[in-house]
Amino acid sequence: MNLKEKIRTVPHWPIKGVMFRDITSLLIDPEAFRAACDMLYDRYKNMDFDKIVGIDARGFFFASVLAYKLGKGFVPVRKKGKLPPETVSQEYSLEYGTSTVEIRDDAIKKGEKVLIVDDLIATGGTVAAAAKLVEKLGGEVVECAFIIELPELKGREKIKEYKIFTLTEFEGE
Repeated sequence: MNLKEKIRTVPHWPIKGVMFRDITSLLIDPEAFRAACDMLYDRYKNMDFDKIVGIDARGFFFASVLAYKLGKGFVPVRKKGKLPPETVSQEYSLEYGTSTVEIRDDAIKKGEKVLIVDDLIATGGTVAAAAKLVEKLGGEVVECAFIIELPELKGREKIKEYKIFTLTEFEGE
């Protein structure tokens, strides 16, 4: 299945100049959603790791399904103030502002291997922050997985120390 055809583009959202790649059009199509989840499952079913981190909020859809199918723990990385204490925080920049993400301080044990999943990599700020959180807790990032990559925003450069896997990309479109 061509997942790219199932992802709609919303011009100038949330601000002028941004071409927003709307994953919800893929999510509401049961065959496309299943295909994306199955592609991730096929990639990771034989990989050695302990937990899956999903990034707030669209990364949760794919990370939680994958965690369920693989029998792994699911760890949410959320926007600041959305998790009860005690948490660890990391500030980061994104393509149209700054933000902070948090993780429970007991979510990852020292030495655990972690897969990070999000819907999209753009500038790489969010996933870089999530990886720093995993490492602050003593975890090791084994790979970062995305449904969509926007190569022109050079997110790979921000997280070049990690393995990266994507299902589709939108470049210069």
